[in-house]
Amino acid sequence: MMRLSEGNRGRRRHNGFSKLADSLRKSIMDKNKIKNEKRQRRHKRIRSKVIGTASVPRLSVFKSNIYIYAQLINDDSCKTLVSASSLELKKSKKITNKIMAARETGKALAEKALDKRLKKIVFDRGGYVYTGRVRALADGAREGGLIF
Repeated sequence: MMRLSEGNRGRRRHNGFSKLADSLRKSIMDKNKIKNEKRQRRHKRIRSKVIGTASVPRLSVFKSNIYIYAQLINDDSCKTLVSASSLELKKSKKITNKIMAARETGKALAEKALDKRLKKIVFDRGGYVYTGRVRALADGAREGGLIF
């Protein structure tokens, strides 16, 4: 007599629901891939127009699902002058949501930039829509004293 656990091991039912779930999963993955490709195309288009120099660096923004990162970049020498991220701030400050984290990241970046005597910058939103966390980061940088 065969045990139930031995006989059914490795067996998977292929009913209509699992096929539907697989197709939905694939369509969501395709949608995210297309969304990221469109963002990268927008970013290329913006980067052809926005250039940072030593006196007026470019504020570049990148956001992940959890954190937001910002850098001041001199495109002439291809070097990062100042950087800040919400990952650094999570360790030191009590931050409750992502928008607050983005605003504090902008303020921290502005503080570091002013220490290096950088006041005027060019904003590069990185292909992201100027709303939510990107806007909060820009507002925080302006509150911190950067001009753009």
